[in-house]
Amino acid sequence: MGTGTGLGRVRGLGSAKSGTHHWWLQRVTAAANLVLMIWFIVSIVRLPVLDHQAVVLWLKSPLVAVPLVLLVLSTFWHMRLGLQVFIEDYVHEEGNKVAVLLLLNAYVFLCGALCVFSILKIAFGGVPA
Repeated sequence: MGTGTGLGRVRGLGSAKSGTHHWWLQRVTAAANLVLMIWFIVSIVRLPVLDHQAVVLWLKSPLVAVPLVLLVLSTFWHMRLGLQVFIEDYVHEEGNKVAVLLLLNAYVFLCGALCVFSILKIAFGGVPA
C-alpha cells in the first residue's frame, strides 16, 4: 500500500506534516544563538579585566543577566532539537528511542536549570564580589 493513502498515514507510513515546525524551531534557535553569542563575546571582550570580581559585577546587571539567561535557554533548546533528530534517525527500536529521548529531555532540562540558577544567583547577589 502506498504511503500517500489514508491507511498508510494511520500506520505511520505517510508524512506527519510536523517536520516543518521542528525545522523552523532549529533555524530560529540558531539565529538567536548567533545574535546572543556575538553579544556575549563582545561583552566579555569589552570588560577591562576578566577577574572574578569584574565578571560578578558585570553579571549583576539586568542588561547582562537577561540576555545570558536567554542564551542558555536558546542554546540548550537548540541542542535538544538537534539531538532529537539524531536519535529519531539512528535509534530504531521504539522502546530505546523513547528511553533515550526521555534521558535527553531530562539532561537538557537539568543542565539548563542549573545554568539559569547559577546566573540568577550571581545576578541577585548570592555570590560575594
